[in-house]
Amino acid sequence: MDAKRLSEAFNTGWNYAEYRKMLSDLLADGKTTGPDQSEGMIEYAQLNNKRMDRGDKTVVIPAETVEALNAQSIREKWLVITEGWCGDASQIVPVLSKMEEAIDGIEVKFILRDENLDIMDAFQTNGTRSIPKVIRMNADTSEVLGSWGPRPAAMQAIVDDWKEKQDVPKSEMYARAHGAYAKDRGKETIRELTDALTEVMA
Repeated sequence: MDAKRLSEAFNTGWNYAEYRKMLSDLLADGKTTGPDQSEGMIEYAQLNNKRMDRGDKTVVIPAETVEALNAQSIREKWLVITEGWCGDASQIVPVLSKMEEAIDGIEVKFILRDENLDIMDAFQTNGTRSIPKVIRMNADTSEVLGSWGPRPAAMQAIVDDWKEKQDVPKSEMYARAHGAYAKDRGKETIRELTDALTEVMA
């Protein structure tokens, strides 16, 4: 993916407060992001808004993580591909916001998948347009340093196990995954992204 394209997307993306306001404004009009404006998708978006509110209140970056990462000379831009109707995104984007607040040298912007399919297709997961996706770039050059997503390994294991067995309805699998997210409170996402940051700086 061309660094110029990523840089332009980052510069025109929303910060977290702007992203949340955009979603809230759409919901106030009975809408969500993306082309599918069905009642079901809007209900997902309403539920996800509540999940993000909960994440804003419950996610805490451990003090030792903040201290360790701030001792490094981190300079990264994180371009996050997301959508308001995406359940995984609703659990993860508040974590990314908290990391941006706590760690020096990280700036986060959000863009919508369906409005940026060229970027999405450059960062697919196993041939799918799975979100959220965090594209980590050098703050100065926009060189891609790596990507993360769409979910932490512990939650991915729940999805993978269901895909293999399909022993319960898909809705029940999602309920299990969101239960795991609620119990975890962002810890696995923080740990995996911290490991990624540490690897780059090593």
